[in-house]
Amino acid sequence: MSSAAILCVSVRAPLCFSADEAVVAAASLTVSKGTNNSDIKLPKKKIIPKKNNSKPIPPPAETKPRSSDFSQSYYNTFTNHKDAKKLPVYTKQYTAGGKKYQNFYVKNNTSFDLNIGKSLTAPLGFKLEDTKDVQVLIYHTHTSESYLDCDVGYYYSDYYPRTSDTRYNVTAVGEEIAKSLRKAGIGVVHDTTVHDKAYTGSYMRSRKTVNAYIKKYPKIKVALDIHRDAIGDDNFKVKPTFTYKGKKGAQIMIMSGYDPDGFFDFPNWNYNLRFALKLQQKCETNYSGMTRPLDFGNFAYNMNINTGSLLVEFGTDSNTLAEAVYSGKLFGKALAQVLQNKT
Repeated sequence: MSSAAILCVSVRAPLCFSADEAVVAAASLTVSKGTNNSDIKLPKKKIIPKKNNSKPIPPPAETKPRSSDFSQSYYNTFTNHKDAKKLPVYTKQYTAGGKKYQNFYVKNNTSFDLNIGKSLTAPLGFKLEDTKDVQVLIYHTHTSESYLDCDVGYYYSDYYPRTSDTRYNVTAVGEEIAKSLRKAGIGVVHDTTVHDKAYTGSYMRSRKTVNAYIKKYPKIKVALDIHRDAIGDDNFKVKPTFTYKGKKGAQIMIMSGYDPDGFFDFPNWNYNLRFALKLQQKCETNYSGMTRPLDFGNFAYNMNINTGSLLVEFGTDSNTLAEAVYSGKLFGKALAQVLQNKT
């Protein structure tokens, strides 16, 4: 079936934040979202999006929740948009950008003279213990970031891609990562606390959450902050994708911070970078095309909590939930191999 096929449900209960909160979020993003739109090639022909099917039909099996109250609570992004514009959604695979090393790319947005090969072969700043105790924490600073229900080729201009329902926001991705780690025998805890009812202070709130978990589980070595990105503007949207074994997933972007002068109180940033590079390489080796270029920049975003802290973006607001969840599953497998030092 074509990827533009309409596979939606026409009944939903609103689960997102108020309009006032949407304005606050748009005005005060804490993480730099998106990319330079100059590399998006817009089609010469005007795209006329396919009309949505007015008849309710079930969503794809891979996105349908297991709960019995599905019809009452599923957050359908393609209803109640009477006066909104339909923005075209363009599919793009971001492969090149920055410096290439073997099979992956790194965008070095710092003044640091990065030797990728040397960093890759250097030891990590942590090592998992031979125990089933919790050693990995997955959390979400922007917990309510969500995705489209399905791929119809357009995006409503008034759609606010956020919901507090953990079945449909970025926590669903986090849970897939956790499942892969558990299957590999790695102790993991997944926190779904909502830290972003207001964007201001999100990172302070999530930091308190992380510190509380580390206090409760002192063997935690890795803390991953899982997000969802956004690419596009008021005229179009972009969904970064890749395909593995015939199935489409959302591309991911791993972020690693740099602190040359102590401004972020991040003295061991080089260890986090080593971890990021090893993850980037493993993901590309296992699932070619899965990663966007690694973003190495002047920021910390709570990565200074320990030497195993990273921020990872899964897809954008125009990717589908199914695509992002699939990437979470694959990413979790690659992560387990890195943590267990498996080739």
